[in-house]
Parts: sequence; C-alpha cells; structure tokens
Amino acid sequence: MKNLLIVLSGPSGVGKGTVLKKLLSSSDGYALSVSCTTRKMREGEVDGKSYFFISKEQFLKTVEENGFLEYSNHFENYYGTPRKFVEKQLETHDVILEIDVNGALQVKKSYPEAILIMLLPPSQEALRNRLKGRATESEDEIDRRIKRAEYELSKQELYDYSVVNDDLEACVKRLNNLIKELKGVNI
Repeated sequence: MKNLLIVLSGPSGVGKGTVLKKLLSSSDGYALSVSCTTRKMREGEVDGKSYFFISKEQFLKTVEENGFLEYSNHFENYYGTPRKFVEKQLETHDVILEIDVNGALQVKKSYPEAILIMLLPPSQEALRNRLKGRATESEDEIDRRIKRAEYELSKQELYDYSVVNDDLEACVKRLNNLIKELKGVNI
C-alpha cells in the first residue's frame, strides 16, 4: 500500500496546528514534514525538528537542483519543503505538509499525486472570534488575516477535499477516516 503525501492548508486561526498535533498523536502512521528556512533559529527551536536551518546560498543551490517540492520568500527569508526528506519519509509513513495555499498548489504541480485538503472554519465569524480569542494580534492584524483568509478560501475548488474544523475531535476523526479511505483501508 503506497503512502500518501497530504497537504493541509487553511486560513490563520482555523486550527491547523491543533488539529495536526491531535492527528499526529492519534496515529503512528503519519509523519510531519520539516521545512527548510534561511531565517535565524529562535529560542526553543531545534534544527531538524522545528526547521532545517540553512544558509541562503545553500537554499538557492537547492532551488537550482529542483530540491524543493515548493518554496517561497517571506520577510526576506526563504522557506521550502525539501524533496529528498519528504520522499524518504514516504517510504515508511504518510507524510503531512502544513503549508499555505500557494505552496500547496506548487506541491501539486511538482508532485501530482499529492492530496490537497483545505481545513475550513465553520464560518467567517467563528474564524474572526478564534483570531480575537488568541489575543496575539491587533484589530488591524486580524482584519489583514481575514482578508488573507478570503483569498485562501477562494482557492478551495483547487483542493481535492475540504474538512470543516467545527469540533476538534470530530475534525480529527474526519481527517483520519478520509486518509484511511484514500488508502483503501476499511473504516
């Protein structure tokens, strides 16, 4: 049975991190991809676990060698999903990437068998309330994140599947069942 490359995207505040943490702890059949970055390591981060921290020169050389499934530049730092790392993980596990919609669409081009799953909020109001509840952004930042969410959600039709995160346990169960179904495992 072939392992799957699963790309999970969704707007800020939809609960991707929480859902992924629960999904990964519920099964030993999943591996989370680790991205490369050129930014400096922050306190508490671990090289090879949080990110692979590499130089800009090393990053650009890897781009030239087609070594990323996707990559982007944010705030003068590069981020990318290393192809060899993902392919090695796929030998033994289903691999999950948590990336934005632009990255997800790049992955689909370079790895067409990837499964794109959009994690959706129950409503725009619920999304705004979740962002406010985090108490980590100003009202202006929340407005920017909502605008970005509208853009990301407009790409939903380009995804293979959508799952609503209305209840954490139910959402994780739906994702698990979807992945099992895609692998042909009886639920």
